[in-house]
Amino acid sequence: MIAYKCMPEVRTWDGSSYDRISAPMEELGRDVLSRLPLRGDELVLDAGCGSGRITEALIERLPRGRVIAVDVSASMIEAASKRLERFTGAKANAARVEVVLADLLELDLGEPLDAVLSTATFHWIADHDALFARLHAALRPGGRLVAQCGGAGNINGLRGRAHTILEREPYAAHFRTWRAPWNYAGADQTRERLLRAGFAEARCWLEEAPKRPEQPREFLSEIVLGPHMQRLPSELREPFMDEVLDELGGEVVVDYVRLNIEAAA
Repeated sequence: MIAYKCMPEVRTWDGSSYDRISAPMEELGRDVLSRLPLRGDELVLDAGCGSGRITEALIERLPRGRVIAVDVSASMIEAASKRLERFTGAKANAARVEVVLADLLELDLGEPLDAVLSTATFHWIADHDALFARLHAALRPGGRLVAQCGGAGNINGLRGRAHTILEREPYAAHFRTWRAPWNYAGADQTRERLLRAGFAEARCWLEEAPKRPEQPREFLSEIVLGPHMQRLPSELREPFMDEVLDELGGEVVVDYVRLNIEAAA
């Protein structure tokens, strides 16, 4: 089942491109999934499912359960629906996944969740207090939240070097009033927010997780520097990427710092 709800996007995504190049995100996400204890019959929310790579792995761990996969991007939902069709189409014995276009801050599922899984999503949401309150309300008592997103210090090195290009004309003119759309929080403040939102217990920690993407140009332009690319007019996007790659030189390493979250409602 695919449900649609109209809403503005924080940024736009190309779901098919993301699905093709997001192996580093899948690798990180599978590690997060491995930390979520499951019997196999639960109802689990994939909060920010993207193109469905981790959703697919999650469904395989729920042979008697069900997944609700939510994303705010229509393009991501389209890509996830294609990837997960074998679990939702006519050939499936029973629908094991519901793919929903929705804003996590407005989430209202109508049935309590056993668990919430989220990877590479929460840093795109400005209001973490509202996010955690909404997720807590969606969980049954004792339900688990296991998540990972960008944390304090995430991609500081690579983006710092790219920023030297943004300070040059003709690019600088397009960033004078720009505000970064990400929210890279620290571990202690995140734990405090989770407890304030009503979670009975919470554990949060930061870890470095550098990745070397196989398609560095597309990975940077679609994921790491996607908001910058969308700020530029089309005629400046490729020249900007040329200069960024020249600045980085050699092998591209994305200096990820991940914020890990484990909490119980």
